[in-house]
Amino acid sequence: MGKSRTKRFKRPQFSPTGDCQAEAAAANGTADEEDDGPAAELLEKLQHPSAEVRECACAGLARLVQQRPALPGLARRDAVRRLGPLLLDRSLAVRETAAGALRNLSACGGFEVCDDMVTKDIMTPLVALLKECSAGLDSNEISPQEKKDQNRNSVENIANEAVNVLWNICECSSRAVSIFNKEGCLEIVLKYLSRFPTNVDLAISVAYCLQTVTEDNPELLQSFNATALHVLESVMIAPVSSMEYLLLKTLVAGTVWNLKDIIPSKSQAEIINAILKILSEVLEMDSGETVVQMKEAEIQRLKTAAETEELLENANGGDFIEDDDMEEIPHKRKVRRKTFISDLLPPTDKELRETIALLTAQQTALEIIVNMCCTEDPSDDEWEELSSSDESDAFMESSFSECGGQLLSPLCLSHEVHTALTNYLIPKKVFEKTAFPNSVAVDICSRSPSWKPLIRKMNTVQWRALVCLQSLLSLLDVDHLGGAPALQTLAQHLSQLIFAQPDFAKHADFLEAVSSALRALLQTMASKNISQCMTPEQLMTLCRAGVHSSNTGVRVNVVSILGITGSVLAKEDGTLETLKTIGCFLLEVATKDPSLVVAGEALDALFDVFADGQEAERAAVQIKLLSALKEFQPIFKTKIRKEGRSKYSPDQLCVLDNVKMNLRRFVAYQETVEKRLTS
Repeated sequence: MGKSRTKRFKRPQFSPTGDCQAEAAAANGTADEEDDGPAAELLEKLQHPSAEVRECACAGLARLVQQRPALPGLARRDAVRRLGPLLLDRSLAVRETAAGALRNLSACGGFEVCDDMVTKDIMTPLVALLKECSAGLDSNEISPQEKKDQNRNSVENIANEAVNVLWNICECSSRAVSIFNKEGCLEIVLKYLSRFPTNVDLAISVAYCLQTVTEDNPELLQSFNATALHVLESVMIAPVSSMEYLLLKTLVAGTVWNLKDIIPSKSQAEIINAILKILSEVLEMDSGETVVQMKEAEIQRLKTAAETEELLENANGGDFIEDDDMEEIPHKRKVRRKTFISDLLPPTDKELRETIALLTAQQTALEIIVNMCCTEDPSDDEWEELSSSDESDAFMESSFSECGGQLLSPLCLSHEVHTALTNYLIPKKVFEKTAFPNSVAVDICSRSPSWKPLIRKMNTVQWRALVCLQSLLSLLDVDHLGGAPALQTLAQHLSQLIFAQPDFAKHADFLEAVSSALRALLQTMASKNISQCMTPEQLMTLCRAGVHSSNTGVRVNVVSILGITGSVLAKEDGTLETLKTIGCFLLEVATKDPSLVVAGEALDALFDVFADGQEAERAAVQIKLLSALKEFQPIFKTKIRKEGRSKYSPDQLCVLDNVKMNLRRFVAYQETVEKRLTS
């Protein structure tokens, strides 16, 4: 049904490490309690004269907002407008916990809550806070009320929370992005980013935010001057001292890719190479081995700490001296706030943080590569097929003069990306990432509650790699992919992935990713007359399982795969029975699948399989293809008329109209074939 396109990856909203709905019950005693009960009490305490009470109330709200049923009650009581002023509270501790509560609210509430936060003017105090933090980083003066236990680190901690709120809201609200542009927030966050040598956590938060606000934001791009670009460059060329630095460099590389339209043509190749060099380094890391090594390091660290504690106790004769001051500092100022602020915050264990940073960096790198491979089209719809005139228009619109020279068009840019992808062996590294996660690493994580979420992260890296592989297959020629032998090996690898997965049809994310990659691979192999390694029996097993998936993308992929395979078999001798099986299967999908998208793809596959070849003609007659299509033709036409406008996009309807027209032509062709064979 036209050219298959991979959807570009959008920047993810803040990705919590815990469940947004699970934790508030523990904080409030019971999950069944009336939502407004704890909400009302906590919101009331936000106005308390004591800073400590206000801080505790903010911390309680930070936990409460993680329970989705509590959100309507908080909205009714105007929680956003009550928390907003506390971003500028005279106590830095209150500012930090208020920002933490808003961070969690924006992360757990999703698009509607974030948009409502903008409507209730959260951006005004948030921007003011960001500006005050920026000024505070330059000032050595601390007010007398704050001297007791606050310092420059507190300002950076507040800035980190505030940037996360800003990121979440901008991810969900175009109005927030517009305010970001108008209020000069770029200069502020770049100042925070420049502190990456001493505060990588703050820098990572800024990098996430920048990657979000620089996407499809021409107004902001014009604000990037030489100084701003230098800050980004300094991060990209900085040495890697930890996995967190690797993540930071990856995020900044993604931001720089978003800025490609403002980079002079003479620097385009250099910038693309710099981006892909970072992504290559990230993908070269073995995340499975890293999990094993980091877990061993954690065990050793905890063992050493226990031994040290035992030695200290023995040195004191086994007595523990309670000191009010010792108790007061950590529990009042640090531990309590760390506990209450949010279970959404990253883990504090160094080894776990490092491992999560690597897996996140690899996922991000793969997403950036997919976006680099995608054409800059106005629509991400999978059904859309660009015509040559569309490409010409895109070329003209994207080319403009700067300092007397032309910037690279998307067509030239694709050449630069193509070259860099090959030079840095990106296809090989992506291929390696499509393997199942290291079984030893999975076993280690499964036995540790705090490490168990990493299994999902490792699976996500694999799925992203499969999507990335699909993009590379569409962009690169066969030679740059390793030639025919490499593609045949890849086909065997993908088939092993499918059939090695128990109950693979139940894993929708995995099956969509692997079927998309297989579809692109088989299409490439068919176009180059490279023999395919999967047997028809294997493909039928995949298709029979996939067609029952609730995921429309999976069903579209499997019928397309069958169409590609059938069109190849139709040109060979001795394939009559296989073609009959394929034809009957595609007919059943076309006539029974509830989605017109899938039905249209199945019809398109039938056209491909039975368009030519003696075996195909004989098979068509024997399965009574003509009579079945004649009977279905008016039904298909009626479905398009009745369901089209309400269920499908204009692009999809355009394609379905083309299928309807091709069906009429194909029926006429089959009438000719049947007359010839039966006469």
